[in-house]
Amino acid sequence: MLNNLAAFIFRIAGWKIIGRPPYEIRKAVWVGAPHNSNWDFMVCLGARGEIKINIGFLAKSQLFKWYSGWLFRALGCYPVYRNKSTNMVDAVANLFNANQQLHIAITPEGTRKDVERLKTGFYHIALKAQVPLVLIGFDYPRKALVISEPLFLTGHMETDLKKVYDFYSSIQGKHKTWLREYERTGTVISQQKD
Repeated sequence: MLNNLAAFIFRIAGWKIIGRPPYEIRKAVWVGAPHNSNWDFMVCLGARGEIKINIGFLAKSQLFKWYSGWLFRALGCYPVYRNKSTNMVDAVANLFNANQQLHIAITPEGTRKDVERLKTGFYHIALKAQVPLVLIGFDYPRKALVISEPLFLTGHMETDLKKVYDFYSSIQGKHKTWLREYERTGTVISQQKD
């Protein structure tokens, strides 16, 4: 019901999907960028309803209180349990390994503000869980959510990230410093895993 309503609003608002959703892929990390607007989450909910793939997102387990956990679960959120011996990458990779089918969306910029470097936790999660990346671009000028073909990682981080950066260079709209610098120099600059 929620997905159908979100898809209806997505279409009424004039949004569209560009690219073929990877229905044949049972597990993937969906990478969303550039993250510039509070509306990105709503666009993702609408697109998720439109393409009919159950894509979830992550939240720290402390948010799943008795009074709020139902809402987070209804929106497709997965709690991530972190402790001193388990970092975020390991926790999410374990989540992938524990499920037969799982799609998780991550915004690697981590904020709507300008950033100079792209966080790479999404890359390390996909590599450790041995799942592909599916890149999604928020193309506001065209009112389109652009979906890439699945990107199977080689383990050569710079080579793999170059494909990620090339994809996001094709997305219209505001580009942050991390992407503008890549477009200017062709050099991939990223932070350590988050």
